[in-house]
Amino acid sequence: MKSSAFFIFFSIVITLYSLLNFLVYIRGIQALSGYPLLKPWYSVIFGILALTYIVGRFLEKTSLVLTSEVLTRIGSFWLAAFFYFLLVILVFDILRAINYFLPYFPEFVVANYLKIKLYLFSGAVILVASILVAGYINARNPRITKLTLTINKEVPGKPDLHIVFVSDIHLGTVIRKNRIREIVEKINSLKPDLIIMGGDVVDEDIAPVIRQNLGEELLSLKAPLGVISVTGNHEYIGGADAAVKYLREHGLNVLRDTAILVDGRFYIAGREDKDRERFTGKPRKEITDILSAVDKSLPIILIDHQPFHLEKAEQAGVDLQLSGHTHHGQLWPFGYITSKIYEVSRGYKKKGNSHFFVSTGLGTWGPPVRTGNRPEIVDIHLSFLKN
Repeated sequence: MKSSAFFIFFSIVITLYSLLNFLVYIRGIQALSGYPLLKPWYSVIFGILALTYIVGRFLEKTSLVLTSEVLTRIGSFWLAAFFYFLLVILVFDILRAINYFLPYFPEFVVANYLKIKLYLFSGAVILVASILVAGYINARNPRITKLTLTINKEVPGKPDLHIVFVSDIHLGTVIRKNRIREIVEKINSLKPDLIIMGGDVVDEDIAPVIRQNLGEELLSLKAPLGVISVTGNHEYIGGADAAVKYLREHGLNVLRDTAILVDGRFYIAGREDKDRERFTGKPRKEITDILSAVDKSLPIILIDHQPFHLEKAEQAGVDLQLSGHTHHGQLWPFGYITSKIYEVSRGYKKKGNSHFFVSTGLGTWGPPVRTGNRPEIVDIHLSFLKN
C-alpha cells in the first residue's frame, strides 16, 4: 500500500475510533451527573482504556516489549467493550426517544432520575463485562465442524482423504504460545492426512511471532501429506514476504498463486490474497492461469482466503474451495453484515459441481472475544471414485 493511502486510511480509522470513544465517554459523564466525586475517576480510567490499544500497537516497534504487549491485550478487550457500550447507548436512546413522544416511564423513575442513571451505568458496566468474559471463554473453546463430501472424480490409489482445515489463527500479541500449543494439539488429535491453513496465520506484524518463537509450535503439526497454507490480508498488512519466509521455515508450504500435485492423486491450488494488489500494486493471478497446467481429470482443491466471486472457481473447474477471512462477523451482530457482503459468510454451499466451505476462523482479530459464533476446526472427509 502506498504510504499516502495508508496514512489516509490510518487517519480515518483513528478519527472514527476517537469520535466513538468520545461519545461513550460523554454519555458516561452524563450518567454520573449526580455524583461529581465519581467523575474524575471515571475520566482517568476511561482515558487509559481508550488509549491502551493505540499506544500498545505503537510501542510494538520499540524496545518496550512487555509494556506494549500488556497494553495491546488490555486495549483488545476494550475494542469489544466500547462497541457494546455503543449498543447499550443506542438502546437507551431509543427508549428515551419513545418516552419523549409517548411518555411511559413510571413516576418513580422520573422522581429518582439521577439515581436511576447511576444504576443504569452500573448495570451497563456489569452487562458488558459479562459479555466480554463469556465471549473470551467462547473464543478459547473451538468446536470441531465435520464436513463429509464426495468428489466424482477418479483417483489412483486410496479413494479418500482426511483434511483438517483451519483459518485465521492470527498469531501474535493476542494469540500467544499457550494458545497455539492448544490448537496444534487439537489438530493433531484428529490425525489428518493433510492440514490446510486458509490464510491470516499471523496477525499483521511478524515481530511478536518471532519474539515468542511461535513457529516452534507450528513445527509440531503432524500430517503425512504436510501442512499447506496461503497468504491472507493480514500477512500483507505486516509484510507478506517476511511472514511467508518465517512460515516456510517452520513447516508450512505456503502456496502463492501456484498449484501442486499431492500424493499423485489430487491438486492443491493456493491463491495470493485478494489484497495483494492493494498493498503491492501487483495483481494476483486469475484462477484459470493458476490451473492452466493442471490435469482437470483429478480433484482440484483451491485455497482462497477471501471468499469473493465463487462463480470464478466454479467456472474454472475447482472441486472444493476452502476460505476464511469473514470470522462471520466475530462480534454479534456483525454476522448479519458479513452475510450481506459475502455469498457465503460461513459454512457450506454447492454451486454446480463445485463445493465451497467458509470457516468462521480459529483465532480472533482485535478483541480476543467471540460473541457471534464459535471458532472452529474443520474436519473434512473427502471420498473420490476408485481408479
